[in-house]
Amino acid sequence: QVQLVESGGGLVQPGGSLRLSCAASGSILSIANMGWHRQAPGKQRELVARITSGGSTNYADSVKGRFTISRDNAKNTVYLQMSSLKPEDTAVYYCNGLIEQSFRGWGISWGQGTQVTVSS
Repeated sequence: QVQLVESGGGLVQPGGSLRLSCAASGSILSIANMGWHRQAPGKQRELVARITSGGSTNYADSVKGRFTISRDNAKNTVYLQMSSLKPEDTAVYYCNGLIEQSFRGWGISWGQGTQVTVSS
């Protein structure tokens, strides 16, 4: 099946920056929307950002002006550039995508998540 592999998570100080990457691999025919979600301790999982195959984007109000989502269709990869990070951004970040697989059609695939910790 399709696998989404994330990288770039870690520990960063408040006000710092971090870039997350997520590459999809497998029997992929095409990818429509891709996005990032996060889940903080004691909170529900929330949509952070999403991007269509054509490059249109949406962001949660809490990250507008600080985060930027982008994608490289040739590499089946989505990125999340995070700047001006706050302690409340601390969460496990998950990437996902609406992906067409050979012989299986369209479906949602998820990464396993990567920890982002913003702390002094």
